[in-house]
Amino acid sequence: MSNDTPTLKVTVRTEKGKGASRRARREGLVPAVMYGHATESKHLLLPYLELAAILRNGGLNSIIDLDIDGEKQLVLTKQVDVHPLRNYLEHLDLTVIRRGEKVTVEVPVEVQGDAAPGTLVVQDATYVEIEADALSIPEIITASVEGIEAGNMVTAADLELPKGVTLISDPETAIVAVNEAPSAAELEAELDEEALGEGDAEAPAEERAAGAAEGDESAAE
Repeated sequence: MSNDTPTLKVTVRTEKGKGASRRARREGLVPAVMYGHATESKHLLLPYLELAAILRNGGLNSIIDLDIDGEKQLVLTKQVDVHPLRNYLEHLDLTVIRRGEKVTVEVPVEVQGDAAPGTLVVQDATYVEIEADALSIPEIITASVEGIEAGNMVTAADLELPKGVTLISDPETAIVAVNEAPSAAELEAELDEEALGEGDAEAPAEERAAGAAEGDESAAE
């Protein structure tokens, strides 16, 4: 993460409740709550477009220098709630931080490299928990599978962390498994099994329909 901390001018939210939140979002604002460091929680309104740009550039662990009615406060985005269907920002949790302090956050893991030929790479964990300087949180942690043979695994302990970053997750956490790729015959057999299973699931419904038809005929006689 770049040390060029973005500044965002925000306002204190005086109205609360779902109705007030909906009105704020219609006006291009995102409701948020700020807390931490024994400070009193504050309910805020953040400009949507500027906030979205910050999150695109800095990721979900973005550091923002808030301007709250002329008062500056450094915060970390702790939780970002996005609407599951419409994909817009609904609400943010912001935690107060201080320059030079270390914070514990989850960072995405990105698989890089090509495993040995004839292998299948399966990512088991997409995030890893780390501790880092608040202003130097990496946007991603890479897991290299370059040249790894089938039957091997990359664990959290194998990850190359940037300088000053400490692993918090269990070192034995499985990040990536490198398996032997299935043959064409095995894939075909698996597809046949799935098709057979679907046929078995449909059979009872067909039998019930046939039974009902027989019952109707009997009643008619």
